[in-house]
Amino acid sequence: MVRITMMAFRHPWQSGFAIGATLVASTFQLMIPRLLGHAVDHTQMAMTGGAAGQAAQDALLTTALLLLGASVLRGLFTMIQNYYSEAVGHHIGYELRLACYEKIQRLSFSFHDTVHSGDLITVGLLDLEGVRMYFSTALVRMILLSILIGIGAYMLLSTDILLGLLAMSFVPFVGWRSSVTQLKLRATWLDLQERLSVLTRIMEENLGGIRVVRAFAAHQHEISKFEAASKRALALAHQRVGIRVTNTSAMTLSFFAAMGLVLWVGGGKVMSGEITVGTLASFLTFMTILQMPVRQLGLMVNAFARASTCGSRLFALLDLDVAIKDAPDAKELNLTDGVLRFENVSFAYPGSEQRTVLDDVSFEARRGQTIGIVGPPGSGKSTIAHLIPRFYDVSGGKITIDGQDIRKATLQSLRRAVAVVQQDSFLFTTTIENNIAYGDPWAKEGRIERASESAQLHNYVLGLPTGYGTVVGERGVSLSGGQRQRLSIARALMLKPAVMIFDDSTAAIDAATEQRIRGAMRRYAADRVTIIVAHRLSSLMHADQILFVEDGRIVERGTHEALLSLGGRYKALYELQVRPGDEVLSA
Repeated sequence: MVRITMMAFRHPWQSGFAIGATLVASTFQLMIPRLLGHAVDHTQMAMTGGAAGQAAQDALLTTALLLLGASVLRGLFTMIQNYYSEAVGHHIGYELRLACYEKIQRLSFSFHDTVHSGDLITVGLLDLEGVRMYFSTALVRMILLSILIGIGAYMLLSTDILLGLLAMSFVPFVGWRSSVTQLKLRATWLDLQERLSVLTRIMEENLGGIRVVRAFAAHQHEISKFEAASKRALALAHQRVGIRVTNTSAMTLSFFAAMGLVLWVGGGKVMSGEITVGTLASFLTFMTILQMPVRQLGLMVNAFARASTCGSRLFALLDLDVAIKDAPDAKELNLTDGVLRFENVSFAYPGSEQRTVLDDVSFEARRGQTIGIVGPPGSGKSTIAHLIPRFYDVSGGKITIDGQDIRKATLQSLRRAVAVVQQDSFLFTTTIENNIAYGDPWAKEGRIERASESAQLHNYVLGLPTGYGTVVGERGVSLSGGQRQRLSIARALMLKPAVMIFDDSTAAIDAATEQRIRGAMRRYAADRVTIIVAHRLSSLMHADQILFVEDGRIVERGTHEALLSLGGRYKALYELQVRPGDEVLSA
């Protein structure tokens, strides 16, 4: 909580105005019971008549005006307090939201491979809102309550020690009860946030896979799964409400018990002449003023518990170390000859170091060359593609571009030099033009169209009513799989990279279209290294060198013709894919 609270000092002026207005508002609020007590005494005196009564009437008018002024000023400064405390809360929420989003953008693939996006959405939205509400409401109100109790206790005790002790007798109980309740609420808030993360995860997966759900008529199963998770969250919510309501009721009971004692003992003191009716009225008024903050203390304790829970989850994310980042001495990648080289590269995924995915992989590709990578599923061929733009870092050996270790290059310059077309072609909910120009938002229309032509997408786009201004749906669902892949290819071509990687990116494209794309790509391939990862051999038979990867090692390499003449694994895969099905079955 200390770390959360210290964030208010990032906005000293607004926090200062909020706290200053709280101090002034509480000062005027503390004046009201004393003025009201004087008004009661003046009223009694005015009823006696005579000169003393007239003087009391004049004093009553003055007191009434002071009481009115104190009430108006207290309301004015309370308004200022609320405005600036809300402003601080919203500014901190804005900063945390950006920091959270930036951290998620910078965290490596090894993090995103293990954490569900639904959990991140919960942290970035619900947990962040819990921290914001702490600044907007709970913090300043707790300061106000502390001032009212602290200064009010001094004023009451200085007036009458016994009545002051009775009036404040509920405070220790409230403090103890609040501490115990906060611990209970923090635990339930933590469980509840985890349950909400599960709900977010289920909903996100269901929406992303809605076609699969419909295809298997599994909507009732999905509804039941969501309902079960919702019931678990509801049970925790009921538990939290029960704790909070019980706490508020207990604090309210202790408050009214203390007020009853003050009224009983104070009434006796009035009758014995030890204090005036006005003094007793000021005691009771002060306690009445405290009634609402005390009743709200349960809400504030709940807000503290929620902020503590949400803050711990939020800062756990913000404090994560970014595994893939610029080295302290990183420099811009200097492209000269366009030579990509793997030197004895080995790799294991973080957290699974005992399982080697790549082992002693070495090869070289020069500008204008095309390297094909093929192998059985899980052999490590896509991992090779992911290491080049530093989606992951190698465990051993090194990867260089023009003799420069890519770990010594800035990520920005490296990823501008390496374009990757993934098999799963993600499209943003915007126009086709903006999707193609994602890597170069200021690109001219001619460049966009040329990239689209090379990807064999241009004619299709021209046939749309709004052409390149057509908005594609979420994840590009208004386009076919092949059209999404062609758009992704066009997007990669816009970067003019030194290394172009196709990670099984033509799997959803028919053979004729793929051949046309390959023909159009020849003029691009002449100026860069091209890496093609594929299961379909027709996608890479034209490559200058083909690498057959198995169990993380390159077991065969050469041209298509050389590998066929070798008669090894590549030839076996070729015959399996190319020979007629009945011939393969009879072999």
